[in-house]
Amino acid sequence: MSEKIHRGWLSGAAYAGMFGFGIVMAVLGAVLPLLARRIHFDLSQAGELFLAMNAAMLVTSLALGPAIDRFGHKPPLVIGPLFVAGALGLIAEAGRFGGLVVALLLLGIGGGALNQVTNTLIADLHQDERRKSAELNILGVFFGFGALFIPFTIGSLLRNIGFASILSIALGLTLVTTFLSFPLGFPEPRQRKGVSFPEILHFLRQPLVLAFAFLLFFESGNEFIIGGYLTTYLTKALGAGVQTASYLLGSYWGALMIGRVILSRVTLRKSGASLILVSALAVAGSLVFLLLAPSVPVAAVAVILLGFSIAAIFPTVLGIAGSSYANYSGTVFGILMGIALCGGMLLPWAVGKTANIWGIGTGLSIAIFDALAIFALQLTATRFRSVSSAYVQP
Repeated sequence: MSEKIHRGWLSGAAYAGMFGFGIVMAVLGAVLPLLARRIHFDLSQAGELFLAMNAAMLVTSLALGPAIDRFGHKPPLVIGPLFVAGALGLIAEAGRFGGLVVALLLLGIGGGALNQVTNTLIADLHQDERRKSAELNILGVFFGFGALFIPFTIGSLLRNIGFASILSIALGLTLVTTFLSFPLGFPEPRQRKGVSFPEILHFLRQPLVLAFAFLLFFESGNEFIIGGYLTTYLTKALGAGVQTASYLLGSYWGALMIGRVILSRVTLRKSGASLILVSALAVAGSLVFLLLAPSVPVAAVAVILLGFSIAAIFPTVLGIAGSSYANYSGTVFGILMGIALCGGMLLPWAVGKTANIWGIGTGLSIAIFDALAIFALQLTATRFRSVSSAYVQP
């Protein structure tokens, strides 16, 4: 098999895995109103579901990074979808809040594995920094396809085939990654002797790693907040129906996906740092627009702008980091995603608690401050990166 064809099949496996992670990211937000009606839980408990899922993702990401550097990409790409499929089956049948928590823990394990390994694999397949960012944006398009699947099928097919059937279809689609990855050969592990604990501590002390990690802390928090609470905001604050809210959530993911298609070309010519700065300010502005929207049609415009605005941040940061630490991409990505998922775990939880007391609009306003923090941290990262010693490898 030629190198080009080999790379194409590996990229295809990563795309399928990221499609599955898109389902993971969108499923809870899309089905939250339906689950709340069936099992009867409030916004505070909804925050606990996000906490459980992201705690599982956090542990998985921290453990998986050094493991990928030592053992390679194949094991998590084969096994991760099995956890996601099992979780979707449990969600479809859940009749108690406790059972839902178990499903979300499994979903977090599988989703964390897919997110970590697909991003690391695509980064490792390309050497040039701008090409890494471009290809990671393409990978993010498949995230968008996966994230679109649940809200659009709920919006269009819920009455015809039912909630459980939609999740069963999603379950089958996630297993494509396992069947596609199993027969493939993968790149050799970068660190066959393993990554020592002192080496991990070395990276944890690097200013550039920490700046990007906390930038992604706020970015991950915002992605989970928007994906998880947008339908609740639209139904509770603006009176949209569940199907309308699902379509608008799908429009958000669709705008994000189209934005990443465009950015896969833009990042080949433009500075990644400048794209992150512009995107952070645009996210803050779009959120203000959404919270001030007087009606569902106006909110729809804000939702689409929000999807375009947020598209660049995560993959572009990973492209820069992957170039700076090419020989330890799994370990560094593990640190970045581990701290990012702390944001994905804590910030939606804070939104749920805030919304339960002061309303969903007040809760969502937390995301505006997150976007401004991203802007400040990117300025800090640019300053650190200008000093070569900030990212010297061990």
